[in-house]
Amino acid sequence: MTYSRLQNPTVQMLEERIALLEGAEACRTMATGMAAMTASLLCQLQTGDHLVGGRAAFGSCRWLTDTLLPKFGIATTIVDARDPQAFLDAVRPETKVFFFETPANPTMDIADLKAICDIARERGITTVVDNAFATPALQRPMEFGADVTAYSATKMMDGQGRVLAGAVCGTEDFITNTLLPFTRNTGPTLSPFNAWVVLKGLETLDLRIHRQSENAMKVGEFLEGRVPRVLHPFLPSHPQHELAKRQMDACGPIFAFEVEGREQAHALLDALELVDISNNIGDSRSLMTHPASTTHASVSPDKQIEMGVTEGLLRINVGLEDAQDVIDDLDQALRQAGL
Repeated sequence: MTYSRLQNPTVQMLEERIALLEGAEACRTMATGMAAMTASLLCQLQTGDHLVGGRAAFGSCRWLTDTLLPKFGIATTIVDARDPQAFLDAVRPETKVFFFETPANPTMDIADLKAICDIARERGITTVVDNAFATPALQRPMEFGADVTAYSATKMMDGQGRVLAGAVCGTEDFITNTLLPFTRNTGPTLSPFNAWVVLKGLETLDLRIHRQSENAMKVGEFLEGRVPRVLHPFLPSHPQHELAKRQMDACGPIFAFEVEGREQAHALLDALELVDISNNIGDSRSLMTHPASTTHASVSPDKQIEMGVTEGLLRINVGLEDAQDVIDDLDQALRQAGL
């Protein structure tokens, strides 16, 4: 018999399947995505160490780098992850970890995985990549040299907004000897029921994420010309379009676009009928949110500007509905918002 804080057969099955999807030696699941992000960093950092993090990130991830880690005497430097040279320039003798997202939440910045991971590997620095927007179904950072990938399995892996879950993938040595002692003793344990739900979600992940990617492309193409700016890495208008295509099989269901300020953004959200207002992503339903007042509300206004989170920025998750139905809903909402 095994104490369930340490392991459970259903949880272990999920970990084995995520590791296979990732092409990783091992995986450890967590209670939430943020538990996975926190554990993947704290398990390997200590007072006096230094981390280099990407500027564009989920609000809670920026809280980790800007607030939590410094409390423990871990220095952090925030850089523009679109520029690999920025990581190199930030390296110190005590630098232990590079931590970044690609695509980034919510600005859809794309980081050059191979270039950044090469810089890290040459200097003995561990790369931790938040791959939640893509999942291993669309992007496998370890193929480009990443050491660790971290996930909110709440998102695409579940795919229906039913449960919370997180996962960290890496080498057998990292998972067993670095991560596991931390998680066993701090307890961010995934429940067996939630693991079972995510296991069921994985069965349809590939089908869902590719169909949603196709729908998101159609919606993104519609929005171009209707709004001031569309941030979709698989549209030719995105400044890192070619890099995104080299690293990803498809862009996934999520992208962002800008309107003229918070008032117009909220007017558009209020006018939606089919698309739900929600902070979640990866859901099979179409969802939209205003990051500056929700997912990034805990980030100060000056840091929001640094990250590219403007008052008019909206993030959309395009679901499995007929793409034309989503477009029609956006069309009428845009008209009501004066666009």
